Amino acid sequence: MPGAEQVAAAPPDSATVSFFVHPDRPAAVAVLERSETWLAGRGHRSAVVAAGGSLAPGTDLVVAVGGDGTMLRAADAACRAGVPVLGVNVGRLGYLAEVEASDVEEALARFLDGTAVVDERMTLGVEIVGPDGRTAGTHQALNEAVVEKTVPGHTVRVAASIDGRAFVTYAADGLLVATPTGSTAYNLSARGPLLSPHLAAIVVTPVSPHMLFDRALVLDPSQSVSFEVLEPRPAVLVVDGETVATLEPGWTVRCRRGDRPARLVTLGRRHFHAILRAKFQLADR
Repeated sequence: MPGAEQVAAAPPDSATVSFFVHPDRPAAVAVLERSETWLAGRGHRSAVVAAGGSLAPGTDLVVAVGGDGTMLRAADAACRAGVPVLGVNVGRLGYLAEVEASDVEEALARFLDGTAVVDERMTLGVEIVGPDGRTAGTHQALNEAVVEKTVPGHTVRVAASIDGRAFVTYAADGLLVATPTGSTAYNLSARGPLLSPHLAAIVVTPVSPHMLFDRALVLDPSQSVSFEVLEPRPAVLVVDGETVATLEPGWTVRCRRGDRPARLVTLGRRHFHAILRAKFQLADR
């Protein structure tokens, strides 16, 4: 279940590690080069995943070197393959990365000897449905899915339903559905609630709503939520920061708990509340 922690199983003696690396950060490239040398010296294989590319065959671990954007792309590929992902932070403090660049060799060693811990996080399954009721595409999200406006200075109208029952029609800049992990991302900027990433829940938050009802909702993970785009303007669907579809009036986005959790490698050093304290520079009174 999401939120559960388990000791990572030791991979084969000769493991394969696939790297996602932010190409525009020299520090990220330096971490990659160090890691490749370290792995090769111990008989392990490494591969770099190009933009839009696939994991190397037989990948045992995915490593994301960069910020949260790099981590989200890596986590998507890792989740689909059913393998764990390790985030290495380069630069600013990230919510998702587990270790700093200086600790990458220790983190790799802990995973390879089976002493690291895998933290399971809930994901979202996102389905695009046309006016004819047919599925036009599916995606998964570790952070969030957002239906938002395309025309500056205007709102988008979205009819929301929960478990197939009409709830309310929103007039807003957008409407987002977040996981507990994603509650510290766009949801935070939209003044939604912060949830422990070890919870299982679905957060629905309007973005700059033009209506009296402006509250976020926290739903049970067994529930589903649907958004139908209404006249007169289209919307776009953004999943974990990537625009994946333009939605004309009559199109619907359905979100539910994902079929697979994301599996994040952790060394047990980072804590959710400590990250919040650092990010917001919270001090004791």
